[in-house]
Amino acid sequence: MKLEDKLYTVGSKPDEAGSHLAIKDPAPCLGPCEALGRPCTTFCPARVYVWATDRITVAYSNCLECTACRTGCPFANIDCRLPRGGFGVAHKYG
Repeated sequence: MKLEDKLYTVGSKPDEAGSHLAIKDPAPCLGPCEALGRPCTTFCPARVYVWATDRITVAYSNCLECTACRTGCPFANIDCRLPRGGFGVAHKYG
């Protein structure tokens, strides 16, 4: 089963206040992180972080709120705050 099919089983209520995920500073992503293989593009189970040519994109609507990005970034460059109550992940099954 493809990741997109699995993500379909998870609903999400977006917060109008904006994303709960952000890259603090793009500079580490462009230089030092490249040498480490850009771990955020591999440790996130929902592929929230994708390298697109010359920058990292954040697909926060895919987030499963596992908080792996809080500890996975070697530069602590990802600002991850869980959404406010009533917003975020809503599992359809299980």
